[in-house]
Amino acid sequence: SVLDSDSLKLIRNGDFFKNKTVTSILPVANEQLLISTYNDGIFISTSNGYKEWSPENNDFLEKAAINHAIRLNNGRIAIGTQNEGVLILNAEGNIELHLTNGKGIENRTVLSLFEDIQGNLWLGHNNGISMIELNLPFTHANEQIELPGTGYDALLKNDTLYYGTNNGLYFKNIKKREAELQLVENSTGQVYSIENIDGQIIMGHHNGAFAVSHGKANLLAPIAGTWTFLELRGQPNYVLQGNYKGLALFEKTVKGLKFIRKLDGFQESSRVMQEDQNGDIWMTHGYKGVYKIQLNENLTGVEYKYYGTESGLPSTVLINVWRVNNRLIFTTERGVYRYDKSTDRFIKDDFFNEMLGPDSQIMSLSEDPIGNVFYASMKEIGVLEKQPNSTYEKHTDIFNRLDLLLNDDLQNLITLEANQVLFAAKEGFIHFNNQMPKTINHNFSTIINSVKLSSSEDTLTLGGRYIIDNTIKFEQPKVKIPKVSFNNNAIQFSFSAPFVEGQNDTKYQYWLENAEPGYSEWSNRMLKEYSNLKEGKYTFHVKAKNIYNQLSEPISFSFVILPPWYRTPLAYSIYFILLFGVLATTFYAFEFRYKKKTEILTEEKEKELTRMDTELKSSEQEIERLKNEKLKAKIELQNKELATSTMHLINKNGFISHVKTNLNTIIKRSKNQEVKHEINKIIHNIDKNIASDNDWEHFSIHFDQVHGDFIKRLKSNYTNLSPQEMKLSAYLRMNLSTKEIAHLLNISVRGAEIARYRLRKKLNLDRSENLQEFILKY
Repeated sequence: SVLDSDSLKLIRNGDFFKNKTVTSILPVANEQLLISTYNDGIFISTSNGYKEWSPENNDFLEKAAINHAIRLNNGRIAIGTQNEGVLILNAEGNIELHLTNGKGIENRTVLSLFEDIQGNLWLGHNNGISMIELNLPFTHANEQIELPGTGYDALLKNDTLYYGTNNGLYFKNIKKREAELQLVENSTGQVYSIENIDGQIIMGHHNGAFAVSHGKANLLAPIAGTWTFLELRGQPNYVLQGNYKGLALFEKTVKGLKFIRKLDGFQESSRVMQEDQNGDIWMTHGYKGVYKIQLNENLTGVEYKYYGTESGLPSTVLINVWRVNNRLIFTTERGVYRYDKSTDRFIKDDFFNEMLGPDSQIMSLSEDPIGNVFYASMKEIGVLEKQPNSTYEKHTDIFNRLDLLLNDDLQNLITLEANQVLFAAKEGFIHFNNQMPKTINHNFSTIINSVKLSSSEDTLTLGGRYIIDNTIKFEQPKVKIPKVSFNNNAIQFSFSAPFVEGQNDTKYQYWLENAEPGYSEWSNRMLKEYSNLKEGKYTFHVKAKNIYNQLSEPISFSFVILPPWYRTPLAYSIYFILLFGVLATTFYAFEFRYKKKTEILTEEKEKELTRMDTELKSSEQEIERLKNEKLKAKIELQNKELATSTMHLINKNGFISHVKTNLNTIIKRSKNQEVKHEINKIIHNIDKNIASDNDWEHFSIHFDQVHGDFIKRLKSNYTNLSPQEMKLSAYLRMNLSTKEIAHLLNISVRGAEIARYRLRKKLNLDRSENLQEFILKY
């Protein structure tokens, strides 16, 4: 029926579907309708009525029981069934994809279908939902299609696809929809390689080399650890096998590959090998370097040459050799190299280092039949797509989703045919169709799911959307800016980006304007909290970056934190009035107290000044008196010390002179010349002691302190005075007698008088001037 105004009307020939349950009506080309029924198949409208749309599949569709059908953006038809999962049919009604329980999805019942803006097909089940990434060039082959284990190598021969895993070798006819994946008999265990050699499937296995035929693996040679096989261009009837412990030779025969012998002369593990145009075989070891190998003439052994860092290679680990564009390249830890025969050294390959980066570490590489180069490195996965003009275009973003899915070791890229590649993965294999679009241009947005105020009880401010004029919107209108009390100044934002591809790798940047300087670093966090926000207007910005490094448009949420009651404009007005009143009152009080205190202080100051003046005069007199007394006492003390010192000298010299006199008497009386000689030595020492200047120096210091530097002044004004005359002057200043002076100078009284006479002359005194008085007044 068709809805016309307010009533349903039967369409032309609509009674055809009487007693049939119609599940979907889809418009298709030429204004035709495609009508699905629950268990009667699918029909298409014609000018005469309706007919079966896909007669060859109609029986299958009837048994499948169609629940829902939709027309996809690419023109194909998606059908959800009760018993057979989901089917994708082309415009002619041919089944292109069939996924059901154990074959891509986990539930065979599909009740509803929806295609999103990114081309993903969503399936509604009776107990959950599923998503199929129809618009991507990737297809997974893993345990969902009953392929267990880690993928290592694969091979497409005719319509049969072989998968080599760590659990064995599996195969399937990819052209037959109903075909099941099967395990090759005798292949259980680690498979390393699968080769098509002259139409024969050869398998490299941990247990040896096998030929695969009719679903069974037959042992060719029990050589443990068969890594790989290399067809020799220089010896087209022979195949070289690399194994754990070296090399072995196989011969091509009418009946297939035949084991000949293990080759002598080389025992290194040989997993990666290629042959150059000269017939030299290059083998790269995982951590030892590169070997150039040549078979001997009778094919019983090999000779080899080793190449390491001394040959131009950056290191000896993680080196692999590949054939690209009919030449060999060597990928290393730091860039791509090629062999230069003229120098017998390795040099950097300019083309690949420019395309892949000078320090790229390529782990796997493969060239398809039309020259496209697929690669996986430590930093990125990509394809160098060959253009019609023989240049290359690099694509990497589309492969970002594979970063964590590929094998950690023994990585492998398998070219099935032109533009069709398998990536060996931790869980099975990932098929890549290079003919599908490699640029993802789907716009996506970031959504703020909720805004919560963290208080005693969380308060929801935003539930993620607004209803404006009966329309749901995600962007905040200006009239919807909330004002939040200061008590709720802790706020929590929850956000997300509805981009399902690699959703765990979607990253976010956020920024709270007016609280942070700018956007944060990219992170996987989908929740951000802020606490102790000050009053003011804030705007929270958030944006997302998907797995393809595409950015969403930022979305924002503005809000205002109100000030606390004590920081409101009214509160500040009251504060101002109170402050003004307090200041005015304080000012007048201080002014009154200041004047009163100033008067009192002035009066007290005048009295104090008068008192201090009187005390000062009295103090000055007292200080002067004390100074004079102290000086007088000091001089008296020093005079006493000087007199004591002088008397000591007088007594000492007197005693010594007496001793000297007695000794002279003994000399005169004695007739012993030896005794006379010894006594003369004693007299000489006595004279030296009396003449010593040490006592004089001590005496002169004290004397100058008492007599105002008398000696220094006298010596300065009368430079011609001798030390003896200086001493005489000092003793005269002390008012000593001539006899006392004679003792001190160790001379006779007559000598002392002569010394006084000479001193008068040097002082230029007249006869009328008294020497004693001159000295005392000087």
